[in-house]
Amino acid sequence: MASRIVIVGAGPAGITVAEALREHDREVEITMLSSEPFPPYAPPAMADHFLTGREDTLFWKGRDICDRLNVDYRANTRVKSLAPQARELSLADGSVLNYDRLVIATGGGLYAPIAGHDLRGVYNFKSLSAAKQLVDGVRASQIRRAVIVGAGFIGVELALLLQDLGVAVTMVEMEDRLMWRMLEPETAELVLEKVRARGVEVRLNARAEAFLGDREVTGVKLESGEELHADAYIAATGVKPNIEWLEGSGVETSWGVIVDDLLRTNIPDIYAAGDVAETRDRMTGERYVHAIFPNAIAQARVVANGLLGFEVPYEGAETMNSLKHLGVEVMAVGSQSGDEELRWRNNGALRKVFLRDGRITGFRLVEDIRGASVYRSLMLRGVDVGPFRDRLLDPRPGSVWFSSAVPLHAG
Repeated sequence: MASRIVIVGAGPAGITVAEALREHDREVEITMLSSEPFPPYAPPAMADHFLTGREDTLFWKGRDICDRLNVDYRANTRVKSLAPQARELSLADGSVLNYDRLVIATGGGLYAPIAGHDLRGVYNFKSLSAAKQLVDGVRASQIRRAVIVGAGFIGVELALLLQDLGVAVTMVEMEDRLMWRMLEPETAELVLEKVRARGVEVRLNARAEAFLGDREVTGVKLESGEELHADAYIAATGVKPNIEWLEGSGVETSWGVIVDDLLRTNIPDIYAAGDVAETRDRMTGERYVHAIFPNAIAQARVVANGLLGFEVPYEGAETMNSLKHLGVEVMAVGSQSGDEELRWRNNGALRKVFLRDGRITGFRLVEDIRGASVYRSLMLRGVDVGPFRDRLLDPRPGSVWFSSAVPLHAG
């Protein structure tokens, strides 16, 4: 009997595992489970989709990708529990699914450590189903005012999207700046100016204490005692890996699923990839969940290699976030500090590169994001940029990313 690989999750990691497997093995049986009613889609493309109506970037592999790959795709299917010794998955409908090898690619869901986050009417933007419910309310003219709790990259992206759709948005953030996990104060201040210029009200140093209401949300109470009221309330407070269904299975978890450098769990024939996997950072060596699209794709390919019998170690995850499609361009990669900071600012544009021992540890770009791929390449390969550091920030043609003096392809 042919072996069966079951992939739990149909996000970028899950579908990339299936696609990479099919490049080398047309016979293995692949079953993919998704809790959503849609074909596999790319979460980073949701904002652009709702703004423009385009589907080609949202369903980035095509709506028929599972048919083309001969994958048994089961939408609206939730897994309740895992029994590794029996190699069984117990599903929410009461059925049991057997596997020979398993890929955990369940992604992440909303993390909202705020009282009342589970009240009816508290929206989030973590899945296409949840996002569609919110946008449908806007388009039906049921939502004209919104309060967003949290001002990370997702919160800011959602605020700009809703503003473009005609909604009056108030964003509440407990820290002293936007996107504080990824942006240092100067960059965050410039982004704040741009977001406010778009008409978004931003309340910093304002901690949300609770979503108010009995069964349905009616407001947001701040720690100061002030209450905010709107037509829609959105939690954008963070992301947590979807690992609840693994409780009692023996699969080792912390914040996410713990894996080795081949992305194997502690249980044979079980792998994990994407926003659920706790992996090593490529620059620092620290282990945590790196929940971004490029990491999911890279991890999926490592998992597929392992399933095919090729042991190709994962090089490590990257720390990176970007806004590109909503009129406020921001690119944040790597560390937000170093022992030296290179800085260039011109009106609304800002470029910062952080160095340690002459090597790039991170960079931040606002408005003009040219050269990002070059900075990233130099950073990942640990190139000493000393010989051309004086030209590293110059955004004009003929500067560092057009120069033959930069060793872009050196080993």
